[in-house]
Amino acid sequence: MSRIGKKIIPFPKGTEINVADGVIHVKGPKGTLKTPLLKGVSVDIQPEHIELVADESVKDISQYHGLLRALVNNMVLGVNSGFEKKLEMIGVGYRAQVQGNLLKLSIGLSHPAEEKIPDGLSVAVDKNTLITISGIDKQKVGQFAANIRSWRPPEPYQGKGIRYQGEYVRKKAGKAAGAKK
Repeated sequence: MSRIGKKIIPFPKGTEINVADGVIHVKGPKGTLKTPLLKGVSVDIQPEHIELVADESVKDISQYHGLLRALVNNMVLGVNSGFEKKLEMIGVGYRAQVQGNLLKLSIGLSHPAEEKIPDGLSVAVDKNTLITISGIDKQKVGQFAANIRSWRPPEPYQGKGIRYQGEYVRKKAGKAAGAKK
C-alpha cells in the first residue's frame, strides 16, 4: 500500500472536482486541468477533501496509486495558487526578452536562441537577466524551465550560464590550483 497514496487531498472552497469517463477534472479560480484515472484506483470525493482508493487485487497498482495522488494534488494546487519558476542568467552579455509567444535568449551563440512559450504559461523578464515562468500546470512550468536552462547550464569553473534562482553551483579549482605536488 502506498503511503503517499493513502493521504487525503484537501481543497479550498471554489474548487470543483469531477470524474467522468475515466478522467479527473479539477476546476478552480485560475483554470481547469484534467488527467486520466488509472484502472484499479477509485475516487472518493467529499465536500472538503478527495481520497484516492487503490484496489489491491490489481497488479502493480500501489506504485501508481502514489503517483496519481501526487498528480491530483498538483492539479488542485495549480488551479488555486499556480506554480512559478525563476531562472537567473549569469554571464557577460546574457539577455532575455519576450516577443509575442517567443522567448529570445542572447547567450553567446552566433544567433539568438529562441524558445516557443507553450499555451497556458506566462513568461516575464526582469532586468534582462531574470526569467519568471508561471502557470497552473506544474509539469509544463518545470519542463519549460528545464528547456531554457538546457541552452546554457551553469558551468563549474566560473559559474556562468542559466540556473534556477537559489540553485547552488559547486565550483571547481582550475588546472593551476590542482597542479601543485
